[in-house]
Amino acid sequence: MKNFKMMILATVMLGAGGVAAHAADVSAESYQAMGFYLRADAGWSFLEWSGGDDDGGLAAGAGIGFNINDNMRTDLRLDYGGDYDVAPGVDISVTTLTGNLYFDIPTNTAFSPYVGAGAGYGMVSGGSDGLALALMGGVGVDLTENLVLDVGYRLRHVMRSGADPMEHQITTGLRFEF
Repeated sequence: MKNFKMMILATVMLGAGGVAAHAADVSAESYQAMGFYLRADAGWSFLEWSGGDDDGGLAAGAGIGFNINDNMRTDLRLDYGGDYDVAPGVDISVTTLTGNLYFDIPTNTAFSPYVGAGAGYGMVSGGSDGLALALMGGVGVDLTENLVLDVGYRLRHVMRSGADPMEHQITTGLRFEF
């Protein structure tokens, strides 16, 4: 629960940063020219863990990103997967903060398949923290000029002392491009 509160706090802080940037009197056209986007995702996560029982749980995440060009983008994401029942009376959750790089495969349609990878910091409740790695794949569907439906798969792995948790996440979310 503590990590979930941290995720909410970080999401609020990201939102506050967006409000502050808007208050700096930058027009919407300037944002679009810069290529910034906000994203939010939710779905289901499947935990594989040699330190206890495998389990499934809620996955949620949010981030802020930047479209480098038509085919490359990057973002900073805060992701949560958790309330995994790994032993009788023992639950864990995994929270990661990762920097990610994506390659959007051009199709000249409303559908844009993508692949990506990321690295950052992972926090496991009730245990030590460590290096977080992520691999992603999915498809973005243009709903409007500024709104993209994102359906994807994410593999998260936190390397730490002791048993390393690994998650398979299936998520659906939205990317709002400024």
